[in-house]
Formats: sequence, structure tokens, C-alpha cells
Amino acid sequence: MGAGISGDWSVPETFLLGPDTRQIDLALKLYSGIEHLGIVAPHGHVSPALLADPQARFANPHELLVKHDHYLFRLLYSQGVPVEALGVGQAECDPRAAWQTFCSHFHLFAGTPSGLWLRLELTRLFGVSEKPSARNAQAIYDQIDARLGTPEFTPRALFRRFGVEVLATTDPATADLSQHAHAQADGFNVVPTFRPDAVLHFGRVGWGGHLKTLEQFSGRSIESYETLLDVLRQRRADFRAQGGTATDHDARQVALAPLPAAEAERFFGLALQGRLDASQAAQLEAHALFDQARLSAEEDGLVMQLHVGSVRNHNPLLFQKYGPDMGSDIPQQVNWTHGLRELLGTFGNSPDFHAIVFTLDESTYSRELAPLAGHYPALRLGPPWWFFDSVLGIERYLDAISETATFYNTVGFNDDTRAFASIPARHEVWRRTIANWLARQVMRGILDMDDAQRLARLSARELAVQAYYFDLPSEVNP
Repeated sequence: MGAGISGDWSVPETFLLGPDTRQIDLALKLYSGIEHLGIVAPHGHVSPALLADPQARFANPHELLVKHDHYLFRLLYSQGVPVEALGVGQAECDPRAAWQTFCSHFHLFAGTPSGLWLRLELTRLFGVSEKPSARNAQAIYDQIDARLGTPEFTPRALFRRFGVEVLATTDPATADLSQHAHAQADGFNVVPTFRPDAVLHFGRVGWGGHLKTLEQFSGRSIESYETLLDVLRQRRADFRAQGGTATDHDARQVALAPLPAAEAERFFGLALQGRLDASQAAQLEAHALFDQARLSAEEDGLVMQLHVGSVRNHNPLLFQKYGPDMGSDIPQQVNWTHGLRELLGTFGNSPDFHAIVFTLDESTYSRELAPLAGHYPALRLGPPWWFFDSVLGIERYLDAISETATFYNTVGFNDDTRAFASIPARHEVWRRTIANWLARQVMRGILDMDDAQRLARLSARELAVQAYYFDLPSEVNP
């Protein structure tokens, strides 16, 4: 242990459980049945390069834990900490100085999901026994850095240590899937997820450049919407051949509906000329997403994930200076009932179509999403996303959906993270919160213990396996 690190910051057995003794006892019993289950991570943003190269290493504690985690730097930015001081958005920085800044402001994460995840990561993974602060920042840096230099802390070694059964990355339409192939050849189940947003967000800044990149990648000139659709069809096949089971789409709207073919081609021509207005861009995007659903339903069976309800890159200063994913996504209202009507009316009753929806408008869970998922066979609810991937957010989600959608119309948990070391921490918070919530339902007589144990195991692993069609053994008896 590094000099200057003392005290006790360990995680107790009853972490996140309670409040009373009976609930804790029941929750511990439920948690004991799921805590050692393998991790199924069906949606995230870890780079496949980490697992493709057997020589890959984490550069330093700052690179591993801070630099790529917008959960962290968005909060610090709100408190006046410049992102530059955290080494974010820069090709080069002094990692020790950035780490010092981070630890000096660690108290700001009290009560947040990031604070809980970091506590689990630092104590369980790196043996840190004292809460980070300005005083002990460099000692903790040295302690973590020393471990990162050992064979036990390579990405591949941690993948095995974490018990990850499958890790799905999120990859653009132009992704070179060779990294997934290299990882898989060495026994690491890392599969791609097809995310064509860059070429389907017509009219957005940079769309033309993304289209040119796709042309170069595919070796085809894309001068019509039908050609674009055909190129994406082939790319979907490539992803599927490499083990991919799903697509992922960030939609500005939920009103997905087809256009007449001639109108779609006219709008696409305007997009090529840079003359597409906002209304036309929205209609063409809705049409294109409807076509992606059609491909899933009628051709390749890929599960369609829809993330709706986020105004991306709300802060123009940060977006213009550093680009996307700087923590300034902000929730907005979504109308799912009317917005999904045409999509579900067309594909929602089909056994060959499977859609998973995520939202930042959590008020819609009980009002719209749970009733929709509780009716349409093709629809499943994703877990709380972004701001609501938290203890209280998970509890509100379970309260809202359990009676109407039921657990069986959800997909369990995904960590949705870029921060590789946080994967087991995020799953542990989910599993503990699920166990505690189920224990409360047992105490109230809503569930018996047998049902609670089954739902715990489903939520911890099995629902994700089923929803994403992973070729993994079942851990739950029929």
C-alpha cells in the first residue's frame, strides 16, 4: 500500500441493503444467489482494441478511470472545474496533475452512482482503503499504477477476473471488425453492435463526411437512398457474421414512419446537395429507421435498440471545442404511445421482430412504456439509462414497470459504459438494488421467496441472454 494511505473505506456486506434487519436478511439471501453469476454485458462502449491485442495495457490511472468517463467530468465541470484540468479533450496531458484535480474534488461525488461505482472499483480492484482527496491523491495514483503494470491487470486478465461471459461493443457502420475477430480467436467473447447513426442523421453537421467515409469503406458510390440502404444491409450482414446480435440507434424522435419511395429519394438528393431542411431531415431519418426495423423483421433478425429522449451535445461551447460525448446530453419529453404506433402496428406482433427501448424521460415508464411492453410481443424495456442508472433510478424503474410490463418484458441490465474497470461495479450496484427491492416485495407479501429468487436470477443475467439471443447456457430452470 502506498505511503499515506490509511483508514477504512471498505465496502460492507450490507452495502445498499436495508433499511431494517429483516429486509437486509432477505436481500442478502437473494443477493447470495446472484452475486457470482457471470457478467453479460449486451450494450456498452468499451473499445474492442483493449481485448484484441494481447499486449494491450492501461496507460495509467487517469487514462483508465477518469479521461473517458463523462459521468465524472460533467459533474466537475458543473462545479467550475475546466475539462482541460482533467486532461479531457487533449491529445496529451500530465496524468498526475489531472488525477490530482480529480481527487481534490472527489467529495463532489458523494451520493452519486459514480461515487458508488468508484468506491467499488478502488477498494475491490485496487485495494485502496481511504477515500481519495487532495492529500492522498499521489499515493493512490502510485498504488493503482503499480498494479496496472502487473500481468494480472491487463485488459484480458481483468476480462477473465470480472467473469465477463460476453461483451458487446457499439460500433459505427464503417467499423473494421478485425479487432473483434482477433479477440474472439483468442477466446474472448467480444461482439460488435451495429450503430449506423452517423449516416442516418441526415442534415446534421458532418453528415456528408460520414457518408464519404462509408463510400470509401464499401467501395461504392452512394448517390441514392436505395444504394445507402443496400450498403447498410451488407454491413449488417458483416456484423452478424462476426457475432453481432443487435443494432443501436440514437433517435431524435420516436415517430418512426415510412415515406413513399420517391419522396425518400428526393429528400436524399437534397441531403447530398446540403439543402435538406429540418423537417425533411426528420422525416428522412424516421423513414430510414423504419427501414432498419424492416431489415430486422424481414431479413436478418438483429435486435433493434432505440435510445430516445436525449438532446445531444446541449452545450455548444464544449461541442464546438471538443466534439460529442462531453457529458452535456440533456433529457427531453417523449411521446411513445403515438410515436411507436406505426412501427408497432407494422412489426410489433411479429415473432421475427425484437425491439428494446431506452429513454431519459422516465415519467413515461408507468404511463406509456410499461403498458406498451406489457402488450406487444416484439417490445422489451431497456434498463434505466444515463442519469437514471442509479440506485434510486433503478428503484423508481422497478416500481413503475413491474406490475404492468412485468420483469419478463424487460432485458435485465446493461452497463452502457466506456469505463472498462467499472463494469463489475455497475453490475454489482444493479444486483444489490434488485435484491433489496425484491426483498421488500417479499416482506409485503407481493412475492414469495421462490418467485423473488427466480426474478433475481433473471434480472442479473438471464433476461439479457434471452433478449439479445446470446449463445450462452441458461442459469434459470424453466
